[in-house]
Amino acid sequence: MEIEKLFPDYIFESSWEVCNKVGGIYAVLSTRAKTLQDRLHDRLVFIGPDCWKETERPYFQEDDNLFREWQLAASKQGLKIRVGRWTVPGEPIAVLVDFNQYFSKKNEIYGQLWNDFQVDSLHAYGDYDEASMFSYAAALVVGSFYDFYLDAKKKVVYHGNEWMTGLGLLYVQKHYPQIATIFTTHATSIGRSIAGNNKPLYDYLFAYNGDQMAEELNMQSKHSIEKQTAHHVDCFTTVSDITARECLELLDKPVDVVLPNGFEDDFVPRGAAFTRKRKWARKRLLDVANALLGTDLGDETLLISTSGRYEFRNKGVDVYIEAMNRLLRDKNLDKNVVAFVKVPGWVGEPRKDLQDRLASGKKFDTPLEVPSVTHWLHDMSHDNVLSMLKHLDMQNRKEDRVKLIFIPCYLTGNDGILNLSYYDVILGNDLCIYPSYYEPWGYTPLESVAFKVPCVTTDLAGFGLWANSEIGHYGEIGDGVKVIHRTDYNFSEVADNIKDTVSKFSHFTVAQVKKSRDNASKLSKKALWSHFIKYYEDAYDIALRKAEERKLAK
Repeated sequence: MEIEKLFPDYIFESSWEVCNKVGGIYAVLSTRAKTLQDRLHDRLVFIGPDCWKETERPYFQEDDNLFREWQLAASKQGLKIRVGRWTVPGEPIAVLVDFNQYFSKKNEIYGQLWNDFQVDSLHAYGDYDEASMFSYAAALVVGSFYDFYLDAKKKVVYHGNEWMTGLGLLYVQKHYPQIATIFTTHATSIGRSIAGNNKPLYDYLFAYNGDQMAEELNMQSKHSIEKQTAHHVDCFTTVSDITARECLELLDKPVDVVLPNGFEDDFVPRGAAFTRKRKWARKRLLDVANALLGTDLGDETLLISTSGRYEFRNKGVDVYIEAMNRLLRDKNLDKNVVAFVKVPGWVGEPRKDLQDRLASGKKFDTPLEVPSVTHWLHDMSHDNVLSMLKHLDMQNRKEDRVKLIFIPCYLTGNDGILNLSYYDVILGNDLCIYPSYYEPWGYTPLESVAFKVPCVTTDLAGFGLWANSEIGHYGEIGDGVKVIHRTDYNFSEVADNIKDTVSKFSHFTVAQVKKSRDNASKLSKKALWSHFIKYYEDAYDIALRKAEERKLAK
């Protein structure tokens, strides 16, 4: 007889990306929220950083009446919090916490962390301090709420995402042993660093020592907090089998459960709204391209893009640009192509000359100066994308059938040029390309297919491996997802494969394009949270059983 799984009465979940749209974890949490909220009815509380200060918080609606008595009590305890709702489907409760006051006691906090869990914070630099103080503050929020409303009769889970939440997880583990803890690493800090430093990760994974590599790459503190958190929480998880292998090798800890990332299609417009939004996105992308390039490209132009974090090698931005360079010389290409790179760089301001052209509504037959970027950057001469375009002599000449445009900002709807949100921009693409070298899961290709846009990914992405298993063979573009075999060393082969795929797609008939789009959409439906939430149920069960054992052992 199967034992019924334990399920929490309350879930607290923290991440730097709660109500803070800076990367893929925002998508994981914000799309999963409704599935959990439907089940827990406001007993789900997300905790994020209050990093907006006095400016408007675009994804958060404050509500002074939510847990009003606790808010007053927390304030008296010295916690600086805002309570409200995350403005995503399901509208879950979110607590944003200001953590700046804890910097003054940082050394004391780190000293205690060393004594309790041997976490090495001595080599901290960059975002380590900021993340740790947020994590500490988030743990105090959990403790304060628990003390005010809950007791040991309630099944409570605290779930932290990424190394940035490690300090808080360890704090809760020590001070609130009755609370079950779950840690999800979406990518190991040391694995990402090995890959980002142009070292071969996969062929040599078995030979790498995580501690040794952390020292070599000056990553001791991030690696230490991640490793100790993995070893001490009740349930350690990651997002794909490919990263599970990495965790075992680099953190010396097998994961308890793999939690693949799902999607919620509430974000995808339906019927006439879908058609209208796609049409508008295409028009906007073409207007921007034509104003920048001084061209008159029409709706038959193939619009393709890559997007994600600005990790030039890890996300495959380098091989994408190389593929577009090769496509320039491809005699079989049947259409003009505008290839966008949508990754947030060190952006300065939207280009005034481009804004003026767009506002005029006129057509222009001369390109603007630097016709490959929509926003000025703070350091144009040291940007990887612009440097590679210069090195390859890709200048978006009038006669070039392939033009490449860099959009170096977060697409929040008010960037000054496109003025569309990321999800609205996706709709306008014909094809999305994500040839990642290091990609634990791969949210961007999943988002792409959810919006009926066929995509290219690799078998070094968790999503790519999942897509292959669902399709039953290596995905082809007609299946909605083309999965390219990628290794430590086959960069040139991958570039050719992308070039050939775009060229092939440019010859597709209307019926073939429709079939590819429909297949993409069908595949995305298999990754809905309603299918993937069962893995979270396993993690909650494992963590709660360990917490129960602790209670009984007292």
